[in-house]
Amino acid sequence: VQLQASGGGLVQPGGSLRLSCAASGNIDLINVMGWYREAPGNQRELVAAHTRTGSTNYEDSVKGRFTVSRDNDNHIVNLQMNGLKPEDTGVYYCYAHGVSARGTFYNKAYWGKGTQVTVSS
Repeated sequence: VQLQASGGGLVQPGGSLRLSCAASGNIDLINVMGWYREAPGNQRELVAAHTRTGSTNYEDSVKGRFTVSRDNDNHIVNLQMNGLKPEDTGVYYCYAHGVSARGTFYNKAYWGKGTQVTVSS
């Protein structure tokens, strides 16, 4: 299973970015897809998660500003980030947990390479 993320960059405070991540590798289904971020000097933290059945979960500081969405058929997860703040700066990692591929279920997490998001004037 491979995850390929795109969409990071530099944006001014108050701006918007959209991250996208596609999973590949003979996948039948994925239970949870989402995004973590890692700011300099901080531990990696969950930003947003989306289950296959439609439930979502957000880190408190991004509620009302970020929206996570999924395309289950194509194994894609997106993160629409609006009202960006300097404290949102960090490396964003997409992940998938609970993957069924070729009839075998893997109860573990897979990670994509991070994409840098910088919010600065």
